Amino acid sequence: MENVKVLFISQEITPYLPESEMSQIGRFLPQGIQEKGREIRTFMPRFGSINERRNQLHEVIRLSGMNLIIDDTDHPLIIKVASIQSARMQVYFIDNEDYFTRKFVLKDNKNKYYKDNDERMIFFARGVIETVKKLRWSPDIIHCHGWFTSLVPLYIKKSYSEDPLFMNSKLVFSAYNEGFNDTMDENFVRKIKYDGITDAVVAPLKEPTFTNLARIAFKYSDGIIMGSKELPSEIEPLFKEVKVPVLNYQDPEDYIDAYSVFYDRIINEPKK
Repeated sequence: MENVKVLFISQEITPYLPESEMSQIGRFLPQGIQEKGREIRTFMPRFGSINERRNQLHEVIRLSGMNLIIDDTDHPLIIKVASIQSARMQVYFIDNEDYFTRKFVLKDNKNKYYKDNDERMIFFARGVIETVKKLRWSPDIIHCHGWFTSLVPLYIKKSYSEDPLFMNSKLVFSAYNEGFNDTMDENFVRKIKYDGITDAVVAPLKEPTFTNLARIAFKYSDGIIMGSKELPSEIEPLFKEVKVPVLNYQDPEDYIDAYSVFYDRIINEPKK
């Protein structure tokens, strides 16, 4: 299908973060999909370990300046951008001084998960959506990679379902062999609340575990991809709960073709 617009929302992209299975896909999948004639936008968090000077990040003033309210506190949204010249693609970064200046990614220097990872992922999810709105760009497919992006399907389907830019967007979620063995802040459910998100909707997150985050991501997605050959054992049972197409793990040599075909299939599926 021509003129398909694909929004990539990634937890990790190389060269900005170290090479991993997820960061490699975050880097080469958008390029491959763009080379198939599709229009793309790519987003990731501006984690503090990313060297802005070396990677030539710069702020996009026209997109920055909005405040997002999380737990009754205003947090300024800063948008930065960098180019991967060899791929002819740009990467947008969601930034904020409270959440993304520390020099580590999701854990501190003692290997402990940051206590505010819940707010960081809420800010990231809503920040991407609001920035895409400012761009006035309507994606056909929104492809989320990694647990840090797992609130995006919920927000799109519940808070932005009537927005003309997202009314027809389909959500694809890629699960990888990475998770976290901690729980989010006990007030996570309260902080997530936003337009259209009721207590019943977020009830599974009263126990804010990795499994329940995945459960929410799966529930509000239109297609699921096994991004890793082996997935965390705790989320394997979730695949039996979903009633949407699932794409099994694909060989690194030809996954881009398989994903592209999967996008077309999801676009043509009746809306959930």
